[in-house]
Amino acid sequence: MRTEFEESLHRAVDGRAGREDLLALAGARGDEVRALLGAALSVRLSGGRSVTFSRNVFVPLTNLCMNRCAYCGFRRDPGDPGAGYWEPGRAARVAAAGEAAGATEVLVSSGDRPEAVHGEAALWLRRHGYRSTVEYAADVEDRILRSTDRVLIHTNVGVLTRDEISLLRPLNASMGLMLESSSPRLSGPGMPHCCSPTKDPRVRLRMIEDAGSLGVPFTTGVLIGIGETWEERVDSLLAIADLHARYGHVQEVIIQPFSPEPGTPMWKSPPPDPVDVAKVVAVARLIFGPSMPLQAPPNIAGPSRPLLLSAGADDWGGISRLTPDYVNARHPWPSEEELSREADALGMRLRPRLPVYPRYLLGGWLPEGLRERALSMSDEEGYARA
Repeated sequence: MRTEFEESLHRAVDGRAGREDLLALAGARGDEVRALLGAALSVRLSGGRSVTFSRNVFVPLTNLCMNRCAYCGFRRDPGDPGAGYWEPGRAARVAAAGEAAGATEVLVSSGDRPEAVHGEAALWLRRHGYRSTVEYAADVEDRILRSTDRVLIHTNVGVLTRDEISLLRPLNASMGLMLESSSPRLSGPGMPHCCSPTKDPRVRLRMIEDAGSLGVPFTTGVLIGIGETWEERVDSLLAIADLHARYGHVQEVIIQPFSPEPGTPMWKSPPPDPVDVAKVVAVARLIFGPSMPLQAPPNIAGPSRPLLLSAGADDWGGISRLTPDYVNARHPWPSEEELSREADALGMRLRPRLPVYPRYLLGGWLPEGLRERALSMSDEEGYARA
């Protein structure tokens, strides 16, 4: 290994790495990659051997969206097959079915503010008595909570204002928004976010900060393989770390690899190399230390799951027995049994959790009404009750 790499790795393991050290680690090659992953795994194991996941059902309220990300296979335009909103009662029925099947999380998602660009979306909302998709989401979530006893809601419906976060907060155990990248370059002409105004990193960082100042347990992360550089990857992780240092609200960080979707402008672009994804996980682990959950979507990771666990990942996010991953529909969920076998093979233990992590549940971050429900669903350590 190069001497400068070894020195940077030692500083990172000790929690003293600066940006230049992290960039040196990102440039790992050959035996350095094994050393990087081994160091990250050592840091991760110092915080325990659990690999967590959440039993969920997925409720995508609408696939209409104001953005046109070059890689997105989820969004539709009005008139496209399958385009539109879920009817108001459908989400509550799916949530009830999930509760009966043992799910503890309802993931509520949607395209970002479709009513801002699609007259059809605005008309549908008005006909049903709503002024916005966010207002519709709040009503749906209230219905879900009133018709169930043992599920909690996690919402990711795009960029929200401070007032909208406050509207949804009493209904949500946690909320989320992927940063994806802190690089404005990716919003330039010909880049994947050029037609996606709410993918401006300043807009997304502002929402993540607002959530922190309002005390909302929050999920965010980075998207790997859409044309970003290693410097941009490191800077994106550091931007998240900076906000978490100020507010303490980031409950998990997702490292998500790009997956080509048919019919999109980036359909023929290659996915990122699994070793590169593992290196991002390892660098993230060294940035955030042993206590921050690092999530890798298990259906997208596929055969790379053991590699990502060995690089420092310790969470698989939500998986469902009832609903597909509507955003990555070509990638079916692995079974709990598969994930458990893979964890066991590495001397780890698969463990179900709630959509709010234990330190936020037990630390009093939830609104009182939701806190009582969550505590009734959790064990003494704050994980999902068997």
